[in-house]
Amino acid sequence: MAVTADDAMDRLFDLAVVLGDLMDRRLAERGLTPARAELIWLLHRDGPRTQRELSQVLKCTPRNVTGLIDALQSAGFVVRNPHPTDRRAVVVSLTDVGTALVAEWGRDRDQGAAQLLSDTSAAELAAFVRILDRVLGNLRASYPPH
Repeated sequence: MAVTADDAMDRLFDLAVVLGDLMDRRLAERGLTPARAELIWLLHRDGPRTQRELSQVLKCTPRNVTGLIDALQSAGFVVRNPHPTDRRAVVVSLTDVGTALVAEWGRDRDQGAAQLLSDTSAAELAAFVRILDRVLGNLRASYPPH
């Protein structure tokens, strides 16, 4: 029986559902939502940012960012400090707890990769990544971020 594009799309949908559920459960264990986790990841990737910059990058209102930061600060993941040159702004950065959380995410990713892909050859893995890159590129071209 030949594999069709519909079969591939069904598998991608199943994968998205399973990974999304797993991610939501793991985040909930830490009292996080996907939006809060995204903010933590942005600070890890790009370094400290002003709330205004975070609002622009996350494409949400400043009020929404304030709520996200309030929750993350209460949980000990981020801290606000005065901006060094703009008295009206504050800079948000990760705390040691937030940095440790991101390191834990890295360990979780490594363990997950070992569990899911340990029986995959280097050639299969390279082909899988090439195909995923193409699919993601096609998706991003068809559905650009808003």
